[in-house]
Amino acid sequence: MARQFPLEKVRNIGIIAHIDAGKTTTTERVLFYTGRIHKIGEVHEGTTTTDWMPQERERGITITSAATYVTWKDCHLNIIDTPGHVDFTAEVERSLRVLDGAIIVFDGVQGVEPQSETVFRQADKYNVPRLCFINKMDRIGADFYMSVKSIKDRLGANCSPVSLPIGAEENFRGIIDLIAMKAVYWDDKEGAKYHAEEIPSDLVDSAKKWRDGLLEKVSEFDDALLSKYIEGKAVEESEIKAAVRKGTLTGNFFPVFAGAAYKNKGVQPLLDGVCDFLPNPSDIPPTKGKDPDTDREIVRKIDDQEPFCALIFKIQTDPYVGKLSYFRVYSGELTTGMMVYNTRRSTTERIGRLLRMHAQHREEIKEVRTGDIAATVAMRNASTGDTICLENSPIVLEEIKFPDTVISVAIEPKTKADEEKLGVALMRLAEEDPTFRVKRDQETAQTIISGMGELHLEILVDRMKREFSVLANIGKPMVAYKETIKKKVQQEGKYIRQTGGRGQYGHVFLEIEPRERGAGLLFESKIFGGVVPREYVPAVEKGVKEAVDEGALAGYPIVDLHVTLVDGSYHEVDSSEIAFKIASAMALRAGCKNANPVLLEPIMKFEVSTPEDYMGDVIGDLNSRRAKVLDMQTRGNAKIIRGTVPLAEMFGYATTVRSLSQGRASFNLEPSHYEEVPRPIQEAIVAKAAGDKR
Repeated sequence: MARQFPLEKVRNIGIIAHIDAGKTTTTERVLFYTGRIHKIGEVHEGTTTTDWMPQERERGITITSAATYVTWKDCHLNIIDTPGHVDFTAEVERSLRVLDGAIIVFDGVQGVEPQSETVFRQADKYNVPRLCFINKMDRIGADFYMSVKSIKDRLGANCSPVSLPIGAEENFRGIIDLIAMKAVYWDDKEGAKYHAEEIPSDLVDSAKKWRDGLLEKVSEFDDALLSKYIEGKAVEESEIKAAVRKGTLTGNFFPVFAGAAYKNKGVQPLLDGVCDFLPNPSDIPPTKGKDPDTDREIVRKIDDQEPFCALIFKIQTDPYVGKLSYFRVYSGELTTGMMVYNTRRSTTERIGRLLRMHAQHREEIKEVRTGDIAATVAMRNASTGDTICLENSPIVLEEIKFPDTVISVAIEPKTKADEEKLGVALMRLAEEDPTFRVKRDQETAQTIISGMGELHLEILVDRMKREFSVLANIGKPMVAYKETIKKKVQQEGKYIRQTGGRGQYGHVFLEIEPRERGAGLLFESKIFGGVVPREYVPAVEKGVKEAVDEGALAGYPIVDLHVTLVDGSYHEVDSSEIAFKIASAMALRAGCKNANPVLLEPIMKFEVSTPEDYMGDVIGDLNSRRAKVLDMQTRGNAKIIRGTVPLAEMFGYATTVRSLSQGRASFNLEPSHYEEVPRPIQEAIVAKAAGDKR
């Protein structure tokens, strides 16, 4: 069957931004102007297409990424609308991993905000080309040129406007297209009809200046355009577009568009920019992976004729069809009824149904091809980050890495009837969300859930109640501390049990040393001469990995260790895998206690925006919370304070900062890194942990 759209006409894009910059409003206009929907929904009314969950509609925020698709002119666009709140950053991470391009939306009043910076860096990590859309040009205080400057200064981005606003705030009337050198105005309230005319005479000089700046920047990417520009010759629109596209595809240039999605202005030129400047699947480099058996690198061309391979980037529980697995096809074709091989799980499953998603709505399709984003149902063993491919052409694609959790709470069912349902609900939610962790504390017999923030856990508990009919009691938030060591030690671990028949014998010497922060756990074996038989080394590694889950100081996970098996002994009859596993766990726990263990706490980046009158009180309060103020700037009438602060000190801060500023200050927090806890505070935490276990 022939392709509905040629590969060069396909665009896989995400819409990313800080919370409340207007991503969902922009997506809603895209759906309307492309004819995908016939009535514009609004976030504040809870009627938008991509914010379909009850929690999203009640709160007016995006919680989960939603996939949809549209056709604009002759291009097929697969679109993912992502959350802006830092607690749901995993949704952005997994979406960017499979997208070819993105629109990053900025608030025209605020410019670059903290989460704008975070999503911009996430897109850098995956080399995703971006368009910048400065939204909300109709709002009081909107400043397009300040926003462009903040993109250059705070993000270090080589950007230039391809459109300029005509007016601002209530006088925002349209845009100037700097490539066509025309003014564009919208004719009706819904913004569906628009026309171009000559640029107003009072704006011609400004438009020429900014166009020259655009040509100067993009001529770096096109030698023919550079020659024409230097010689002062006229440049065709198509030549400018080609140069802008070249710069955008390399990730070295970011075109900036102006508009006001809520007032239905500026969205169609943005869609033109997606088609003109962002990559199609064949523009991205061939997909690299590894052979699951040999670790040899494998390269797959972006081609329907190549063997099929795809990456599962999202799992979602659907009340009507069950478990949905979203995937991006990197090569080949997949049709219903085909068998696929999951290389991470070493399992084979039949594809029963293929679906193209439009938010929560499903459209049944028969096949998917290279570059497509789709979903399938009832893949029992699939999870986020798995590669599916043909069994006779196996490949493992790079997995998606997610940030560590920073906050935990204890949870327990309200009634006996809720007990069994709670376990099922937690398992399903953890399957969907890689940043949601569940563990059982063996000493206190509590179930502990961990996530990216208070809102994250609050939403998950609400989903348990609504989707799984589980009522639960929640404890107070706890910081997700970690432990590490500061010196190198060698530790013996010996496990001997004699019970009348065959006994148990395991004996190891481990060398344990610290690694740099964030490096994780590394295990290696330096056994020679068979003092520990080779078949027992995996058991030693397993014992080490299980032992690091509970630390030497206060029971928190131990991180950033290099553990080396250097010596040991075995018994020909009594040795077993379980004995070596227990011996290595004993050695690791004892060794960490002797290696100067310390607690690590999550440090958050903060940004507080406050009127100048209250700045002294706000800074004084931050200092009392062990904050480090790193930067202060002025934005309009507000003072912006940035720095880092321990998460443990910031519970209840929203209430405090409101009372200090008569409700006029706002703040943002996002995870930054882990840092050693000061000794007096560490002693208090350790003492409390010891008391809780008694």
